[in-house]
Amino acid sequence: MISIILVLVAGYLLGAIPFGVIISKHFRGFDLRTRGSGNMGSTNAFRVLGWKLGLMIGLLDLAKGVGAVLVATFLFNGLPFHNLTPFQDITVFRFFAGVAAVVGHCYTVFAGWKGGKGISTAAGMLIAIAPVETAVALGIFMLVVFASGYISLGSISAAVVFPTTMFVRQNIFGVDIYGYHTLIVGAIGISLFLIYRHRKNIERLLAKTENRFDKLRIFHKQAAA
Repeated sequence: MISIILVLVAGYLLGAIPFGVIISKHFRGFDLRTRGSGNMGSTNAFRVLGWKLGLMIGLLDLAKGVGAVLVATFLFNGLPFHNLTPFQDITVFRFFAGVAAVVGHCYTVFAGWKGGKGISTAAGMLIAIAPVETAVALGIFMLVVFASGYISLGSISAAVVFPTTMFVRQNIFGVDIYGYHTLIVGAIGISLFLIYRHRKNIERLLAKTENRFDKLRIFHKQAAA
């Protein structure tokens, strides 16, 4: 079991790097989690630190997901158990590493177990595993954000669209997605976890108290013009 343990530990530790906390302390002298929504993710970073540092944190968080998959690829030397899924063994390895990175980002041991929502890190992981579905989800994310100004609504929408796109491609358009029956279950699981992490945002959206980025409401501005 040494191989799978190494992959899980490496993925978790990579995902647990609290870039939001590190960058906010280095550039602004405070912990990002003490301002705004109290989250160390890129959305709160955009709001509190500005778009440049927010973008930096978002890209670094995304890189953690990609990096975890690459580390799994490097460490792979065969699964320590019989693979009952239709996936190649290395794909299972990569998926485990990516999930570990998302968990590490959300519950980081380096910052008191208080991390981010996991969207950016999950996106990085999924880009490396299912790029087509991730691209569609990213497109929906941007459309929702540009229409509403709500990053959280865009993130929730993307989480729903990702497994939906996979289902539609396989069952309606007839695309033969290798290992579909296993991957769709994993996609739904990741999506449900990300939606759960946004449960407070959902409450604020329903109560119409969620913070909105009005500058991002490009479609609204164009319609008004």
